[in-house]
Amino acid sequence: MPAIKPGTNTSFGPLKQIDAGVLNVGYAEAGRADAPAVILLHGWPYDIYAFVDVAPLLASAGYRVIIPYLRGYGTTRFLSNETVRNGQPSAMAVDVMAMMDALKIEKPILAGFDWGARTVNIVSALWPERCKATVSVSGYLIGSQDAGRMPLPPKAELEWWYQFYFATERGRASYEKYRHDFAKLIWQLASPRWAFDDTTFDRSAAAFENPDHVDIVIHNYRWRLGLVQGEPKYEALEKQLAEFPVITVPTMTLEGDANGAPHPDPGAYAKKFSGKYEHRTITGGIGHNLPQEAPQAFAEAVIAVDGFQGA
Repeated sequence: MPAIKPGTNTSFGPLKQIDAGVLNVGYAEAGRADAPAVILLHGWPYDIYAFVDVAPLLASAGYRVIIPYLRGYGTTRFLSNETVRNGQPSAMAVDVMAMMDALKIEKPILAGFDWGARTVNIVSALWPERCKATVSVSGYLIGSQDAGRMPLPPKAELEWWYQFYFATERGRASYEKYRHDFAKLIWQLASPRWAFDDTTFDRSAAAFENPDHVDIVIHNYRWRLGLVQGEPKYEALEKQLAEFPVITVPTMTLEGDANGAPHPDPGAYAKKFSGKYEHRTITGGIGHNLPQEAPQAFAEAVIAVDGFQGA
């Protein structure tokens, strides 16, 4: 794979849109349409540009790369004004399945970080037959409302300050009013050694102007604490996830050596992956937004996991 300096690429080709489930999904695409598919999933407060350097690397390696905006981001829109603006994790996983069906992608590799990694975990746990292999930054992130209610030691709780802030109406109002500055602060805290510039941040921050963005973000964090409910149609899936199912598909987990966001120790989740498994720690001051900070390492992980026996 050719060496690439992070930030080399600044744009995708024209974005595409497709109706999938309850959404009209905006997404970037790279590579041949008939090539093996890789779906890359971003988190909060990030967007598809987290993968702007990863996409051409994977396309040049022979993959079809699909990078969707999650519900509440960028050009993705709900098809109906009546649909609940629901940020619960299982809903996002169902969104990915609906997009796979709409694009007629049967069994892609899934890779992501933050909310995207959690979504990768959920899809591979619930529908392993639809997932060839996965790359998950920060490992196993499946949770439940019961787990979310359990207190953590004070230092760990401090790292989740924004989740508690979002539980208040003041926090919601703050995020609505200051979402640009709020997101930039999270970027700085989560990746303390990443010297991103304003142009790089602003390119992604445009995705947070989505009319449903604040509703989705606030609902997601309040749902985790058990302060709001999800939709009944996802209840059966959440019950399965509350059992913390083992992931059987071949998986590589990644972690940056300077991740300032809350994240589990790799040793805590290795046994949650029962298929071929490998963990890599990416060094060099790499923070939470690993694919954008270390695109080569992320792309290499996708290619490597594709070659795992049984993948």
